[in-house]
Amino acid sequence: MKYWKRLTRQKRLEHIQKALSENVNFSTDVSLGYPASKLDGKVFNEDAPFLADAPVLQTFVANPNHIGCHTFGTSEKAFKGTQEIEREVLSMIAVDIFKAGADNFDGYISPGGTEANIQALWIYRNYFINKYNAKADEIAILASEDTHYSIPKGSNLLMTEWLKAPVDFKTRCIDTIALDGLVAKAQTEGKKYFIIVANMATTMFGSVDEIKDYTDVMEKYNLNYKLHVDGAYGGFIYPFSNEENSMNFENDAVSSITIDAHKMLQAPYGTGIFVCKKGLIENVLTKEAEYVEGMDLTLCGSRSGANAVAVWVILTTYGPHGWAEKVNTLLMRTNWLCKKLDEMNIEYFREPNMNIVTIHAEYIPENIAEKFNLVPQKHDVTNKWYKIVVMDHVETDDLAAFIEELEEEIKVRN
Repeated sequence: MKYWKRLTRQKRLEHIQKALSENVNFSTDVSLGYPASKLDGKVFNEDAPFLADAPVLQTFVANPNHIGCHTFGTSEKAFKGTQEIEREVLSMIAVDIFKAGADNFDGYISPGGTEANIQALWIYRNYFINKYNAKADEIAILASEDTHYSIPKGSNLLMTEWLKAPVDFKTRCIDTIALDGLVAKAQTEGKKYFIIVANMATTMFGSVDEIKDYTDVMEKYNLNYKLHVDGAYGGFIYPFSNEENSMNFENDAVSSITIDAHKMLQAPYGTGIFVCKKGLIENVLTKEAEYVEGMDLTLCGSRSGANAVAVWVILTTYGPHGWAEKVNTLLMRTNWLCKKLDEMNIEYFREPNMNIVTIHAEYIPENIAEKFNLVPQKHDVTNKWYKIVVMDHVETDDLAAFIEELEEEIKVRN
């Protein structure tokens, strides 16, 4: 690992306090022109004793605005200290986890995976328009039926058609024959440029797409495409549980990746991450943001620097080896659950390198689903699946209680 290191509590605190000292201090500095300030002192007491040992909360109260993209060009100098923290975080993720070149990526801490995915769609739609003079109706989004709802949302916002690739009911793998037919039909209807979204763990199933399924059909028909990896859920698990995977920047087909820190990393909600290869993000430059120092290349504009600090603190608390150990613990608990389900002859789907188990709904009584807060695929009578996500708070004892009650229900049924 080049950038990602484990640091002591004291070093983490000193590093964040140094960064904050390099930002404008709205309590002591004369700053007349910024439409920003620290959080309201009548509500958020910046002198509260507990803040002294809480670098993330210190940043939250200081309220730095990370508007813009800090890997590209210049940025607002008032927040240069915590902007550097964000660049450090992006280097840990893009270079150390997803194998980008040290100077060959752009990105930012977004308000969530939904925005990060839409950011990718926006970039590639504009890329095809800018580089090939493509017409809007010549561009299509290609993603599986299991893909996150942010993709149809982005399709609607950008007025770009989403081609939904079918998947096998049991394996959740893309139906490659249907995919071929879908692309062939789209081509005859005038589609020339494709924005592909490959899932690194779908939200409902934890299923992982095979990138080659998409690229093979693109090459077969000699089509122009850009490929985005949606690792919003799997981004902090899959690279550690399957180190030989190809869903990273060493794969020439991969142009960008979304990761959510507010899922497995347990950062505050509203913390997504978008990273892409150099030469792409400038396609969404908003030239009209003239009062912003540097360039606004993001969908959201203003965003909290505290989120970047939170990710930095989490990553440097664990270090890469500590994080791998945490992932392995969750996978062992997931393996235990699957073993018990196998013993009961209960059908389920589980990607071996993920911590999501999705069970056929016919095996789960409604009272059990409600008691243990299982999440259905659909909130109506057509639901066919319930999922369990083995997060940090889900202990083996919790899973054992679920299995015990399920066994009792099955005995009563029989």
